[in-house]
Amino acid sequence: MSQTSTTTEHGGPAETARIQGVLLPLEERPTPSGPLSGSITFGWRALLKIKHIPMQLFDVTIFPIMMTVMFTFIFGGAMGAVVSGTGQTGGPAISEYVQFFIPGIFVQTLIMITMYTGVTLNKDISKGIFDRFRSLPVWRPAQLVGALLGDQVRYGLAGSIILAVGFLVGFRPEGGLLGVLAGFALLLVFSFCLSWVWTMVSLLMPSEEAVMGVSMTIIFPLTFASNIFVPTATMPGWLSGIVEANPVSVLVSAVRELMDGVYDPGSIIAVFIYSAVVVAVFAPVSMYLYNRKS
Repeated sequence: MSQTSTTTEHGGPAETARIQGVLLPLEERPTPSGPLSGSITFGWRALLKIKHIPMQLFDVTIFPIMMTVMFTFIFGGAMGAVVSGTGQTGGPAISEYVQFFIPGIFVQTLIMITMYTGVTLNKDISKGIFDRFRSLPVWRPAQLVGALLGDQVRYGLAGSIILAVGFLVGFRPEGGLLGVLAGFALLLVFSFCLSWVWTMVSLLMPSEEAVMGVSMTIIFPLTFASNIFVPTATMPGWLSGIVEANPVSVLVSAVRELMDGVYDPGSIIAVFIYSAVVVAVFAPVSMYLYNRKS
């Protein structure tokens, strides 16, 4: 008697569908998560890691307080004399410098914190956690987008601490609560977009130490060659033009204006343009590297 031949090749689509139907009937299969729900789930995972490792909040608690207090009381007198143009130091100079300085250190601290996104991602990838995630029926970029969304909570905490310390040392924004919230929101948008740079770096570098080294090399010129600490008018002519074109300087100017009650559409639009360009360049590259790595 001839053996009945099968029409389904071993491992083919038909056989896979038959096995899945036996293991889990079609009507009982869970609906795959969409882009939004998948991203939120991975964002919640990032927050749970903070719950289990509270030391991850060190950079968003102690660091903002230290930077704000140090620059206000150690450098505030000398820099205040430069900003005011009067040459007077001491208490009045510090008070005037605080109004100029707090929006700048507000921006600098959150931008510097964004680089820890790359460090955390590199750690997860090196441990093989993301290799497990790729087997899940989720939107492919959700793992990266969720990690960036989870970090928004850390940015919000750091920004709130800086503003609280700023109020304690005499910062009084003329734009009121609305201006502060608008500046805060603008900074969070830019920070989320900038995080894609460190995501790309984390996918290129072999270790956390390498990610940190490259990130610091990029971020120090961005923050210190800007108008965070002193006006560009105090710089040499050839340098002031470069500093004014720095995306960080554009962001700081927009945040200062909003906190001063000046709602300049041109400055806000410029920040959104920079943010869109960063995402358009680095997000696709990050996804390409991520797909190749996993």
